[in-house]
Amino acid sequence: MDQTPNIGALDGTVDAVRHGKLPQKDHTKDVSLPTRPKPNGGALSTDSLPQPGNALTGKQEHYLKRELLSQQVDFEITELASTTALQRFGAPFRSDYGEVAPVDSDLPILRFIFVHHVRNFPFLDQAREKEFWQDKLQVFLELFAQKHISSSEDRLEESKRRKLAIKAKKLVELMMVSGIPTASGYEERIRFSELEVVDRGAQDQGLLVNAPEGHSINGWDVNVAGVRTTSVKRNFRYHQHAEFIIRVKQAGKPDHYVGRRYGEFAKLHKRLRTELPGKVLAPLPRKNKNATSHTFFAGGDDDDGSSVSSGSTQNTGITHDDSASLRNLVGMGHRRGASLQPDRASPRASGEYRKEHVVLYREDQRVSLRAFLRTFLQNSQIAGSKAMYEFLTGSPIKVNEEEMEDIDRRKLMDEKRIEEQKRFYEIARQRAKELDVYMERFRRDIVERNGLTQLFQEIKDKERITDLSTEYQKFAEWLRIEVAATIYHLFLAEDNSPELFAQAKRIHSMLPYTALKQVIRFANPAVVMNGVLDLFLAQPFGTRSLAQRVFGMALNDGIKAFQKSIDALVVKVDEDVFCEKLKSFTNADEDTKNNVRSEAVVDGVELVVAILKSDEIKPELSPEQIGKAFNAYVAWNNAVENVDDEMKTGAQLFSYLKQLLKMYTRQRDKAMMLSVIEESVTLYLFRDLFKIFYEPLVRVYKSANVYNSVTDFAGFMDDMFHVLDHAQRQDVSADPNQTVQSFIDLCARHQDDFYKFVHEVHIHDNGLFTQIMGWLEGILEFLRNGPRGGKLDMNALFQGAVEMGQIDKAAAIAEIDHLIKWQEARKKWHQDKTRQKMAAENSSSSGGAAVPTPPPGSTTFRSSDFGINEADLADLDGDDSGSDSREDSEEDANPIAAEQKRRAKKQDHLRRNAGEPVKPEVKQLKMLKEGFLSMLRMVLAD
Repeated sequence: MDQTPNIGALDGTVDAVRHGKLPQKDHTKDVSLPTRPKPNGGALSTDSLPQPGNALTGKQEHYLKRELLSQQVDFEITELASTTALQRFGAPFRSDYGEVAPVDSDLPILRFIFVHHVRNFPFLDQAREKEFWQDKLQVFLELFAQKHISSSEDRLEESKRRKLAIKAKKLVELMMVSGIPTASGYEERIRFSELEVVDRGAQDQGLLVNAPEGHSINGWDVNVAGVRTTSVKRNFRYHQHAEFIIRVKQAGKPDHYVGRRYGEFAKLHKRLRTELPGKVLAPLPRKNKNATSHTFFAGGDDDDGSSVSSGSTQNTGITHDDSASLRNLVGMGHRRGASLQPDRASPRASGEYRKEHVVLYREDQRVSLRAFLRTFLQNSQIAGSKAMYEFLTGSPIKVNEEEMEDIDRRKLMDEKRIEEQKRFYEIARQRAKELDVYMERFRRDIVERNGLTQLFQEIKDKERITDLSTEYQKFAEWLRIEVAATIYHLFLAEDNSPELFAQAKRIHSMLPYTALKQVIRFANPAVVMNGVLDLFLAQPFGTRSLAQRVFGMALNDGIKAFQKSIDALVVKVDEDVFCEKLKSFTNADEDTKNNVRSEAVVDGVELVVAILKSDEIKPELSPEQIGKAFNAYVAWNNAVENVDDEMKTGAQLFSYLKQLLKMYTRQRDKAMMLSVIEESVTLYLFRDLFKIFYEPLVRVYKSANVYNSVTDFAGFMDDMFHVLDHAQRQDVSADPNQTVQSFIDLCARHQDDFYKFVHEVHIHDNGLFTQIMGWLEGILEFLRNGPRGGKLDMNALFQGAVEMGQIDKAAAIAEIDHLIKWQEARKKWHQDKTRQKMAAENSSSSGGAAVPTPPPGSTTFRSSDFGINEADLADLDGDDSGSDSREDSEEDANPIAAEQKRRAKKQDHLRRNAGEPVKPEVKQLKMLKEGFLSMLRMVLAD
């Protein structure tokens, strides 16, 4: 059967798509794109039928396009690791096969992104094709690819490169799926109005971290509930110390209290460093002996005995003024003040209400230590450590009546503090809501064509904020509210706010702003950095540069450290032939390694077993040695799975072999990185990148007199700390509007200085910021309108393949429908999982408070404004098939325990993804790859 006419018809359609001439429908007669009528009861949904002249429905078009784009993106991202990838890329990279035309590129998607969104970046657009792209960057990347740095499978952990590749694949796929439209105009996605992802649940948890109870973290519900004074005899005298009372609750167990001094928190920190070496731990808050003054309302029906205060709560006076607001109960944030001596109060009549001014002993220290503990418990490894368990459960105490009264008062303080924060955010949000009309105009201005360029042009042309147009002035007003709320949140609202405030204030007092201003004013950073670069990168008489020596020394130290571990493991293995075989594998060529890895997968055994029994890796083992290795592997599996002490002894050999392979692999990686650094092209590339990115910025900052902004910044910091000090000290402020206004006024006093800085930089940027805005507009233009080369005609592709006999139409349609059903089921599964998680969090924190929704301005922009379809973005967020977000497993002194942890982690991942719909296998659609690639090349060739 002669199929030539059909091929010509397909090529003609693709060519028509490229030039924007689609024979299927005359769109020039349409005012807008046609829409489908909504299905109603009893009527046949038009979703199930393609439009006249089309082979596919709108959904089928979209998900066929998505599947083929996903396959192509996956191929191109994987191919980047190939040493010949850039040669098949096209211009500006050279190729051994001559210049590669855009329509012939094996990597059309990455080529398009590179040409339109990387190469024309305002800094990189000045780079020369041969001197930079070919002679330096291409040489360096091909050199790096030739080193074959170890993969995730070799190291039994997810490497940073693999995580980066997964994220890159998702982002590129999202960009292409949202940016490249189909030719019919009927493309549509799955829409679930009842399955909209609600972020409110996640936002509701914002203030729960400060709630006194009901906030379970990795099985621990912990609150530093109170403070008491204890006496310790030292030599001949008793010394008083503050002891923090910690309420601890675990699921299925009764609450208990433990008492811990500040020094015991320091010991916990030290023990965790010993138990978890290499773990990055949050610093211990500084010791803070300040007390905090507050006002409480007390009932009058108690007896005089109940007014006796404990050592951690002191009465400071009694007043009968009942007109004060309940806000006096909390004040504003964390109030610092000197400890006040209690006034003598006269007896009161029974049933009379009164206000008690009390000093809460070490209150700031209490909330900062609570934040410290809860931060640690966020990490599952720390939460399950022996040091943390003993700290939270060892030596429980019983609290007396006075201590319980102190705990209740501090609990009330926590609750009212959260209530005060909610009131602050509510007022700020209400003020921002008044700007909604103007913000909507501002949004339209930004999302329209060249909106960002117009915004920065306005900033460049107008010297003051008052000269801006009304919409931009209102945006500045909204921005003041946002910044004010951020300052309040950071320095007043959180448990760790006192510590952060003290730290920021201390750093501010230490900075020599005047000297820094003069250095920036008179020094020439470009000359200084060029001199430093010359010093570090110079290669006198062809010897290694100082930078190479510095990096080489660090890498050599790592190589030596690995060698020490290797030597110790070789002694433990006590089989030189095993060790030599593992080392031979790490140094073998990549083809041999891939063959051995494939054998391990086929046989279902560990890579170590496949290496030892492989004939491709020398030296060969005797049957006895192979039997010994296999027996060790069997013992290893039994020891890991059954926790059998007897088997553990026999499993030690295999555990040493696994560790030895990892050490050999990491040592080789270090050696390969060292060889890359010692290449001269690495130094030249670093110097060129420095000149490309650093020197333009230096020229801008010199011409804009940035040094004047140092004084403005110092003035803002002084003013901010003054406002924060006032907010912390005030104890009688019935109107929270005054507090909100004080933070907004702070921003208003300094907004002109900030605007002057942006304006001065912009007018002296030599067009740099205009170019950056133009670059961003280019990306948005692609996302909104697609590439200039045309659209993907999925109907023509599909129908042409059917007519040519490449695919079976019914089978291919069935595969597309199965993909659609899978996407529907996956979205439903992900949404149910999200709702279950939110419900679990809400039920476990029922005693906590919920933060209100964010200010209206924070949701002014939507992803669709920038051309990214919300459904595609939801698919990206809902894709759990990628890398596990949790940290990689660390080195463990006990290899069997480490393997148990790794398998438990894998089982946990499987359990969390239980019930996730499995993607259906596609066979017919893979037959469309070549035709789709040809069409995609034409569309992206521009």
